[in-house]
Amino acid sequence: MKSISQLTDFYYKTLYPSLKELEEDRKSLKSRLFSILGGLLVFAIFLSYLLKEIISTDFNLLIFICFGYVAISAIIYKTLIKDYTKEFKNKIIAPMIKEIDPQLSYSSWQHVSQNLFTRSKFFTQKPTKFSGNDLVQGKIDDIKIQFSDIHAQKEYRDSKGRKHYETIFKGLFIVSEFNKNFKGKTVILPDTAQTFFGDIIGGWLQANNVQRNELVKMDNVKFEKEFVVYSTDQIEARYILSPALMERLLIFKKRSKHPILVSFIGGSIYIAIQSNEDQFEPSIFHSLLKYKIAMEYISTLHLAIGIVEELKLNEKLWSKR
Repeated sequence: MKSISQLTDFYYKTLYPSLKELEEDRKSLKSRLFSILGGLLVFAIFLSYLLKEIISTDFNLLIFICFGYVAISAIIYKTLIKDYTKEFKNKIIAPMIKEIDPQLSYSSWQHVSQNLFTRSKFFTQKPTKFSGNDLVQGKIDDIKIQFSDIHAQKEYRDSKGRKHYETIFKGLFIVSEFNKNFKGKTVILPDTAQTFFGDIIGGWLQANNVQRNELVKMDNVKFEKEFVVYSTDQIEARYILSPALMERLLIFKKRSKHPILVSFIGGSIYIAIQSNEDQFEPSIFHSLLKYKIAMEYISTLHLAIGIVEELKLNEKLWSKR
């Protein structure tokens, strides 16, 4: 697979004409957005002034105007950047993926299926609203892999019966083949209980989590500090999580810079990187020519696609049964 330095060269050299063109579009869009939102703000202030007598007795009206301004601004922003986002993905993201490996395909509007998301067993809540984009799929060293941005939400109603949505997961979701069919289900989650409550209380909460399978204690202290493991098969879980694989997962977690969740189910490994943002959406507030911005796109792609090599999923450690 191409290295990060090779991808950086490709980004700035091969894609530079497209980047320059998109940069001009970005500047124009930014100027238009500020003009529109500035005019909208003046109108909102003028409306508040006209209704000042009502506002002095009804503070809810002022809140309504503020929320209205924010909501309309968000709609305007999404509408304005729609074509720019499409061009960015077609001219920048798609060529970069092909540069990494020609066997990979990319679709900006598709995503990993909800069925695969549910099969991962990461979350005990079932999403009532499920969306995503930027699906990459194909083979790396003959290992099938797919990933996309996912936004899974749960619907609930407040005391007044109003509908709201709570985010279950938002970030990058990866599914890859693993060189073994598992009999059990092993799920690895961030160790938030011990982080917040300490070893004694946190350990008790982990062991008594009725929504999860049996707690598996690992002999790697660093791994135990970062993760908590649940499985339907203690022996198989320890067999999968070899000392080498635990070290690789620790490195992968450090590289991702976000909480990660991992599970081994069937013949697949599932990985969720909870970043709470869309990974490949361009912002009109930041130049595409800036090194830091470029590296965010390059590093994310390299991290997701590089999982096969990073975790050595292409090594025939076990035969499939």
